Amino acid sequence: MQSTADTVPQPGIAAIRIVIGLLQGLLLYLLYRAGTDLAWPATVPRLFVPLLLVAAIAPVVAISGIGQLTRRQLLVWTASVAAVVAALAFYDVWRMEGAWRLPEGPKPRAREPSPQLCLSLVAGFFIAHALVLAGAFEKRRIAGYTAYFETAWKLGVQLAFSGVFVGATWIVLHLGAALFVLIKLDFLRRAIGESWFAIPVTTFAFACAMHLTDLRPAIVQGIRNLLLVLLSWILPVLVLLVGGFLVSLPFTGLEPLWATRSAAGVLLSAAAAFVILINAAWQNGVPASARPVALAARIAALLLVPVVLLAIYALALRVNEYGWTDERVLAAACMLVAACYAGGYAAAAVRRGWLRGLAGVNIAAAFVVLGVLLALLTPLADPARLATNDQLARLASGRVTAAQFDVGYLHFDGARYGPEALARLEADAARPDASELRRRIAAVRKLQSKYQLDRIGAAPQLADNLRVWPAGARLPDSFLKMDWQLEANAPFMPDCLVRAKQQCDAMVIDLDGDAQAEVLLFGEDTAWSVAFAHAGERWRIVGTYSASLACPGWRQAMRDGAFRILPPLWKDLEVAGRRFPFQPHADAADGCKTGAAAKPDAAAP
Repeated sequence: MQSTADTVPQPGIAAIRIVIGLLQGLLLYLLYRAGTDLAWPATVPRLFVPLLLVAAIAPVVAISGIGQLTRRQLLVWTASVAAVVAALAFYDVWRMEGAWRLPEGPKPRAREPSPQLCLSLVAGFFIAHALVLAGAFEKRRIAGYTAYFETAWKLGVQLAFSGVFVGATWIVLHLGAALFVLIKLDFLRRAIGESWFAIPVTTFAFACAMHLTDLRPAIVQGIRNLLLVLLSWILPVLVLLVGGFLVSLPFTGLEPLWATRSAAGVLLSAAAAFVILINAAWQNGVPASARPVALAARIAALLLVPVVLLAIYALALRVNEYGWTDERVLAAACMLVAACYAGGYAAAAVRRGWLRGLAGVNIAAAFVVLGVLLALLTPLADPARLATNDQLARLASGRVTAAQFDVGYLHFDGARYGPEALARLEADAARPDASELRRRIAAVRKLQSKYQLDRIGAAPQLADNLRVWPAGARLPDSFLKMDWQLEANAPFMPDCLVRAKQQCDAMVIDLDGDAQAEVLLFGEDTAWSVAFAHAGERWRIVGTYSASLACPGWRQAMRDGAFRILPPLWKDLEVAGRRFPFQPHADAADGCKTGAAAKPDAAAP
């Protein structure tokens, strides 16, 4: 039976593909320059991001489809791809407007598409393009599984080898540049570092590689067959491992599994490995696999069911306890696809014959994947929207209190939906818990990243966190009454001032000789000591001391009062009215080993 792998490109197609590749490179270069210079259209993200993704994806679809689709089919399909990509990219920009973003660097950057969108578009259009090419080859809407199998594998190998070809091209260019540098000619070295050269060369090399792999379909098919045979022999090993894991569960119980907090992800990975390896053994259902591999494929199709059910149960436990987040919505989408495979493969495994029915399951699952991706990338099932609504519902129903409400997720990961929800909650003064919500919302907005979320809890009791030295000393009331949560992001801010159950040693010392006490804090498990000074109505960090001062020996000497306040050994400089403090180099002997062994003498000169 003839397949799509047997088609040979017609004369003239090479030139068309190269022209498309060069035009793609030119367009991407212009967009790159606009992005780096923040010129139009980079100043309009709703236009720039769709243009960027259309320029990256649509030409690849056109290059691959030339020679396999009629002119009308190619134009309609490429235009459809461009329209879908532009619409999804537009929504990706819109959903992030007003959302929290990482602080800008020294130079502003153009808006970029999200990694989730890029990965989803690559996966989705790979599947969709394979479906379209196979359907066009057999001249029907739903082609036979053999056509899908041949087309998808040919396309996958083509893309992989095109990537290898592009990499090899760049290795050769760098080698050539190094050779010219040996004779004091650096024109090529400078050229390959310029975007006007690098981007068109990359797209040109990719277009050439796509054409060259089309010229040798037999080689592509041979590589595919070898890869599938090798993968199929891994299946028995995975069956033994997963089977042993499932058999062990009645003896270990499920608690160790849930305690990992990553059970759903690991189980989904095992299910994905099963699907890939089962298909490597089954291929298109025509070649007969070796008996051990065929038996392992049938057992794996049955084991897929408990693996997916365990993953679903693990996710359900987390959602019931903490509610939905974007990661859990994505995991649920993956489990929906996995459940389709598990049910279909199990039904095929209990029938006589070489997993009869697997072809229909794979075709149906491909359309399910496309539908799931489309839903996730649109408002229909946007993970941030669904998760935000669920968190609000949990608060409204009383399942979580204001103190437990996940303001951190809504602020950092809720796209535009989370901050909008926080703004509505902040404006609702009639709520009985309005003051606590406002306090936590104000605190989370001051954080620089989600990894500081433990700083938005209730303010710690400083009297419990701080051990004051020397014995009998007392911290100033203004220091204890200071709202340190408002300063949580200050550099070198000790955790003991903003987090509960964090211990510090506090020394009340006049460090600058102005007859007003400063406060010196030593972190419990950190190698720093921070000095605070009174500035008007507030206290602020004025500096830090050598890391060695936090070592156990020196710290204990400070507690014992074995210290003096001395003038600096080296004077500071004042240049044009600005003071530059002297910063001595650390002495190799000034370490914790010395500090632990010696105690300074308070009476020493």
